[in-house]
Amino acid sequence: MQTENTVSITLPPDLLVAAQALAAREHRTISDVLSEALLRYMQRDAQWDALLERTRAVGRRLNIQDEDAVERLSDEFRIEKR
Repeated sequence: MQTENTVSITLPPDLLVAAQALAAREHRTISDVLSEALLRYMQRDAQWDALLERTRAVGRRLNIQDEDAVERLSDEFRIEKR
């Protein structure tokens, strides 16, 4: 049973050279390097989405409607900290 599939991608020449150099330095294949890069990208995207959701939830609780409210609350916080 095959657990991997072959995918063809096009890379700019400078990116391919950099990926090949990285793979050589780490004694890995280009496939391994690109697979890990894609996985990290997707994980980072999911982490970013989770962070945004948490901060938006706090914003809703604090009734923050716009960037001006964020600035105002930041200023108030700084004054209280003094």
